[in-house]
Order: sequence, then structure tokens, then C-alpha cells
Amino acid sequence: MRVVQVSNPGGPEVLALAEEPDPRPGIGEVLVAVAAAGVNRADLLQRQGFYPPPAGAPSWPGLEVSGTVLEVGPQVTEWGPGDLVCALLSGGGYAERVVVPAGQLLPVPAGTSLVDAAALPEVACTVWSTVFLDAGLRPGEWLLVHGGASGIGTMATQLARAVGAHVAVTAGSAAKLARCAELGAEVLINYRDEDFVATLREATAGHGADVILDNQGAAYLARNLTALATGGRLVVIGLQGGRRAELDLSVLLAKRASVHSSSLRARTTAEKSAIVAQVREQVWPLIVDGAVRPVVHARLPISEAAEAHRILERSDHVGKVLLTFS
Repeated sequence: MRVVQVSNPGGPEVLALAEEPDPRPGIGEVLVAVAAAGVNRADLLQRQGFYPPPAGAPSWPGLEVSGTVLEVGPQVTEWGPGDLVCALLSGGGYAERVVVPAGQLLPVPAGTSLVDAAALPEVACTVWSTVFLDAGLRPGEWLLVHGGASGIGTMATQLARAVGAHVAVTAGSAAKLARCAELGAEVLINYRDEDFVATLREATAGHGADVILDNQGAAYLARNLTALATGGRLVVIGLQGGRRAELDLSVLLAKRASVHSSSLRARTTAEKSAIVAQVREQVWPLIVDGAVRPVVHARLPISEAAEAHRILERSDHVGKVLLTFS
């Protein structure tokens, strides 16, 4: 089968097509012929040598795919050959075939194309596990999403609005903010020339954010704490702004606030399967009804994996970038 290997750590140019043996499913596993793979920032970090795959995962990148079931292993009863699915992976999605634990498969939602379904597993599972399971966002509360135009951001905005929460987003251009508004964001903050703390306070009459979904880490930590409402919950899912910062505990104490951190890839198969089951129950009906949809910026053939990584590095995209197999 064709895969996209990383020849050595470096820039997008180190991504190259290669041949690897076809995998076979083991106990509790499913073999999927890949139609498309989602591209995530974790893939860029892995390419650069900063985010190695967990033990047992293939060496090439890819955390989510969509495709058709080819074969099921022993003890798999829910899925069968020909089923159209999408899947959350620990790695190896940039390939014509993947083996997936059965509990990490989801059916392609009605009304969503097989290719575009690859844009769903990672963002849906990340947002549901962080914003809703960890932080407990409730109807009527305010969610602040940093990177509102990203794949995670577009999903978080739609899900929050679907459950009756209010959404504020940060993004780096008027065009991106306009797209966020189309998805339901009510407060639009250009982080290049606005102070998100002041803008959010004004927009919420001094209340602040009940939940903040943060991809920046250190660079935003102090301001995020200031922006939190009393009883607020900060969830850190990325370190694009650095990994070390000073935490003023007095701010947390005064606001009775909390800081959470989360990494989906490092979770066990059982933990991922539990999240996937909740996403299927809670999120998939919203997608079928049209309240939530995958937002896809570009669909590129697998031979253009390097260009897909360049798009993410330029950060001029809205939503997901997909790699397709024909």
C-alpha cells in the first residue's frame, strides 16, 4: 500500500510516498480502505520530530480517516465489509489502508460525503471530551475559542451554539472572523489588533468566559485567567504559544476557577472508545440534522501531502485540510 513517510525530521519537503506492507486486523480490530485522511497540527509536529507516535502505532502521520471496511478481525460484531466509516487513530492515517480498534470507528453521518467525513473524528472527539466532558459547558454559558477558524474552532463553535451556549472567538483576519460568524460565533475578536480580555468583558457586560478553549498555552495563560468568569474553566489543548508560564494561583482562588489540560492521542484505547461512543450518541445526531457540519478548506490528493502541511503552517485556512486517495 502507499503511505506518506517522513524521511527524516524537517520541513514539508521530507514527506514522500512510499510502499509498506498491507496491515491485517487482529482481535477487536477493523481494516479500512482509506478514502481520505484529515491533516492536523499534531502531524506537523510529528514531521518535525517533536511528537513521536505512541507505541504500536505506525511511523507515518495521520490521526483520522474515512473509508470503507474491508475486513474485520475476531470478536468484531458491529462492523462488516462494505460499511462506510470514519475513525479516530493513534497514527498511520496517511495510508491506503489502516487497522483501527473497533471502538474507535464511527458510521459516516447521513448527508456527509465519505471524503468529508474524514474531517470529523479528531475535532469532534477533542471538542466533546474537553469542552463538554472536562469543562462541562452548559446552555447559556459563554465559550471563548482561540483559533476560531481552525478545525477545532469551527467544530467547537457549532457544538456550543447547538446546545444553547454563547460563543466568542479569536482569529487573525476579518475574513476568518466572518466565517466564524457564519457558524454562529457572536463575539468576533481579531487578536492582531484587539485585546480579547477587554473585548470579551465589554461584550458580556463584565461576566467573562465560563469556558475557554485554548491552543496557545503559555503566551495566553495570564490573560486567559483574567478573562475567566467566576467559576470559569480554562482548557489547554495546544502549546503554539509556548509551554512555560507563571500561574497566579490567587486569580484562580478569587474566581474559584480551574485549569484543565487534555491530549487525545495519548489516551488508552478504552478511553478513546468511550469518547467515541459519546460522540456518536451526542454529536452525530446534530450532524445528521444539519446543526453541525464538517468545515473543509481543501481536499488534496495524497501526493500533495507537503502542500497540505504548508497550508496549515501558513494558517490561512478555515476548517480542515484533507488528503484523498483515489
